[in-house]
Amino acid sequence: MRIRLAENFRAAFYAPFYATLALGFYEKNGVSVELVSSSAAGEGVAALLDGKADVTWGGPMRVMKAHDADPASPLVCFGEVVARDPFYLVAANRSDAASLVDLRRVRFAAVSEVPTPWLCLQHDLRERGLDPATIERAPAQSMAANFQALCEDRLDVVQLFEPYVAMALERRVGRILYAASTRGPTVYTTFIATRSAMQRHRNAFACMLDAVAQMQEWLRAHRARELAEITATYFADSEREILASSFERYRKGNIWARTPDVSREGFSRLGECLRSGGFLSRAPVYGDCIAQIFRTSADRQRSGS
Repeated sequence: MRIRLAENFRAAFYAPFYATLALGFYEKNGVSVELVSSSAAGEGVAALLDGKADVTWGGPMRVMKAHDADPASPLVCFGEVVARDPFYLVAANRSDAASLVDLRRVRFAAVSEVPTPWLCLQHDLRERGLDPATIERAPAQSMAANFQALCEDRLDVVQLFEPYVAMALERRVGRILYAASTRGPTVYTTFIATRSAMQRHRNAFACMLDAVAQMQEWLRAHRARELAEITATYFADSEREILASSFERYRKGNIWARTPDVSREGFSRLGECLRSGGFLSRAPVYGDCIAQIFRTSADRQRSGS
């Protein structure tokens, strides 16, 4: 079975996807997976709809939004890999910012490349009685540019993912003000496919979930440094120590799912965050957005498929 898997974009919190490839778990489960590169977030979903890929990975928020706009949307999710929000607020060491309340008076930059981090952070602010509209954000630019601005005293607090957090700590230019993972389970990354692809590739996708389950077991049994070693070729621009530090922080934050089952709690929390910010007009329905397939080999044998 051959499957074209479209990459969403290159990011450290996607390390389990690269580890599954690097460890050969797909092949061990009878699936030949071709990784199709994407140059920008969201292109993987476009590749699905254009027939250039069979499956991609990305945020369920895209599927939720598609069903919010059109209940007949063909997009569905399956296989949870990133189970909590992988973003952080990093404050400059020279800044006296001590909590989220202080965002109202400092030079702050949110992530602009993708919408979910800021939408979820807005919900966190509202839960603390803060109106996100009262927080002035710096003009949109890349995380790389925001990190540089933090280093050069042009910003006080920036919203970042790894390895920028590890870089800030290693260079002693910043400290963690807030870890979004502390919000709790928030389904952040799954596989995404169309319903027609689910029918065509049902067995292949089930085998892919077997591979992911094996990868998740591997993650629990191995150190962050080992994960950095096997995925290093995917992160050629990152120093090995920085990568290992990034992965260790993600491990401690329980960023990565322990099983491929899509958490209902995490799904509800993400939907609540997206509704809070007006991104969705109504609460997403788990059964509409999440595809149910036989996850394990034993399940498939019991079903006779």
